[in-house]
Amino acid sequence: MTNHTDQAVPFVIVFGNEFLHPPSYHRRASMKGTYERGARRYDAVSGERQVYRRGRVAGIDILGLAEGDTVLDVGCGTGLNFPLLVNAVGATGRVIGLDRSPGMLDMARRRIDSHNWSNVTLVQADATTFSAVDLGVDHVDAVFATYSLSLMTDWRAAWVSMTEVLRPRGRAGIVDMQLPTGAAAVFAPLARLACWMGGSDIDAHPWTVLWENCRDLRQVTVRGGHIVAAAATIP
Repeated sequence: MTNHTDQAVPFVIVFGNEFLHPPSYHRRASMKGTYERGARRYDAVSGERQVYRRGRVAGIDILGLAEGDTVLDVGCGTGLNFPLLVNAVGATGRVIGLDRSPGMLDMARRRIDSHNWSNVTLVQADATTFSAVDLGVDHVDAVFATYSLSLMTDWRAAWVSMTEVLRPRGRAGIVDMQLPTGAAAVFAPLARLACWMGGSDIDAHPWTVLWENCRDLRQVTVRGGHIVAAAATIP
């Protein structure tokens, strides 16, 4: 396994004991309506440019996509990964974005239309129960999930669905959050707050599933260890 750490850190400190515990099941379950209502403002208020884009870039870099690949973006939201994924798979490749929120998919569709992408399609489905039939393909070459698995109360069910549509020896990538490490650990209350507000479980650590019976694992951390990107080949 290769590992790399980027020591860049967040930029604000927030203290508060009420944010020292992961979000409850009920809070995460209620976030579906919150995301639906906030879809139009999501890109502006999510901290994407300041913090989270760096994880997307790192994750797609180590995923190792090739020209002509078909990649599934699980929990695609408004399509923030799409420009990077389209660039990686090229004109002969395909990007499939999957999300259960109609509001998020509406914004993703606007992004597709504004770029005139003909090789990006959207699927409305639950990440924990979808199948290849929903995607309209037999299999995909790669699966990718950024900041989405930690929102799910049963992210391992989503992982099973992801592996079932992945071709043999396909690639899987996960980007998600943890408490900052090292010198950046002083920003842990801010990271806890950001995840609590977004409905994520900062202690979920879904990328660790790639440590189980996978090959060619690569893992990097960015933004003071707050963001972990991992990718591996699935037998």
